[in-house]
Amino acid sequence: MSPQDTAQSPPAVETVLLPRAHDVGGFEVRRALPAQQRQMVGPFIFFDQMGPGEFLTGHGLDVRPHPHIGLATVTYLFAGEILHRDSLGSDQPIRPGDVNWMTAGRGIAHSERTDPALRVHANRLFGIQSWVALPKAQEETAPAFVHHPAATLPAEQDGGMRLRLIAGTGWGLASPVATASPLFYADVALSAGARVPLPDDHEERGAYIVEGSVAVAGTPFEAGRMLVFRSGDSLALQAGPQGARLLLLGGAAMDGPRFIFWNFVASSHERIEQAKADWKAGRFGKVPGDEQAFIPLPELHVPAGSRPGDGSPTR
Repeated sequence: MSPQDTAQSPPAVETVLLPRAHDVGGFEVRRALPAQQRQMVGPFIFFDQMGPGEFLTGHGLDVRPHPHIGLATVTYLFAGEILHRDSLGSDQPIRPGDVNWMTAGRGIAHSERTDPALRVHANRLFGIQSWVALPKAQEETAPAFVHHPAATLPAEQDGGMRLRLIAGTGWGLASPVATASPLFYADVALSAGARVPLPDDHEERGAYIVEGSVAVAGTPFEAGRMLVFRSGDSLALQAGPQGARLLLLGGAAMDGPRFIFWNFVASSHERIEQAKADWKAGRFGKVPGDEQAFIPLPELHVPAGSRPGDGSPTR
């Protein structure tokens, strides 16, 4: 076990989360949130690393239509392309640096696939999908979908630090991506020895190390870990000798824990049960262009924090 996974972590690091691997649509992903130690960082309640990996010719990502409630999905790619379709009629490819922000609210269905035109050759996929829990007052909002090309996102460069603000506010920047609660979400590339400060105006803060390594107060942490920091501490992350790629995230603490079952997030168990019944009865909208297939409601319970969850709040 590495030092960063033990009690040797510096005081500023509250928790170190190690992602768990599982399969989604024929592709391995590694899930950092929710975890036994931590359900959310700010409003971020799911955090999946997809890849890096490669599909052989004739193959691709195939996540069939499935439902969501009570959250917003945020897709952000480093490499490859995903075709998003949803029950609102959206039909949008997402490419590296773009942001797809889908608000489920009271209910939406969507699919995520590799475009058939890209399957004529091998294709790579590498990115992050995160889920942002909606505040109780907005859980039943109307579903919505917005796409923001990479060129529309604010960016900053300072020596060996390059930062793109995906959503929210931080570092004196404000993203055009509308959010339901105060948060920050940034893509940061650091050259060897370069530093990036954490914003100190957000209550909860985390960092996911995508590539390379970083040091916090002199303690090194390797790729594939999510660091959760104590509130209020002013600190910076410094890249190791190979540089680093990070996603920094967080925001205001959510207004209470959430129940999670499969793709449903809600502040009440009753709402989860209603969503389950609605999907089984076909009361979610169809996905235009992808009407023939769907993922059935899982019937078996599995431990909380997995997909599906057991319908109880995870901690």
